[in-house]
Amino acid sequence: MPMKDLPTDQRPREKLLARGAGALTDDELLALLLRTGLKGQGVLALANQVLTHFKGYAGLLAAPPDRLKAIKGLGPAKRAEITAVMEMARRALASQMAALPVYDSPSALKQYVALHLAQRPAEAFLVMFLDARYRLLSTDEMFQGTLSHTPVYPREVVRRAIELNAAAVVLAHNHPSGLAEPSIADEELTRTLKASLKLIDVVVLDHLIVGHGSVVSMAERCLI
Repeated sequence: MPMKDLPTDQRPREKLLARGAGALTDDELLALLLRTGLKGQGVLALANQVLTHFKGYAGLLAAPPDRLKAIKGLGPAKRAEITAVMEMARRALASQMAALPVYDSPSALKQYVALHLAQRPAEAFLVMFLDARYRLLSTDEMFQGTLSHTPVYPREVVRRAIELNAAAVVLAHNHPSGLAEPSIADEELTRTLKASLKLIDVVVLDHLIVGHGSVVSMAERCLI
């Protein structure tokens, strides 16, 4: 049904103002951002198509701008707005972690790495460098790889930790297959990085594995 044909109290903007953003469905929330649909396709239908294509908000927010072009109706302005929202979410979480120890909010930490890595078509390896109070100094995407493998060079991680005078790190990478379970190779890599960083008194606090819709902590699994 076109937006103009909906009862006034059922239109997304009016619902949000009257009942708060939590009252909106996923489609309605995205429709507010998109504002307009296509000829023959209302904005709510377009929002539903976008979320179905990207498998929800996690996939949409993690999608690079080029992948947004796959949806007819997402022109340059809409793609720019979606990308801007994604960047605002990242910056908000980064600000929170720069002000407080990252483990004051484990869920925010997982959301943060998911925003960087979820739904990526190839593996990428992220290192979060922390100060002595475990506050965020920098988030670096240090290595990129293929569908199933990322070459990681411990000397580069050590060098960057020295540059930043970091006291600890959180490692993270994605599994494009969608299964967020640590592999034997992940465990071996974590041990190698932990040994290398120990030489300069930098602690590996965790290694997060990002899948489709989930993030697994190796520290919570007692694998660190």
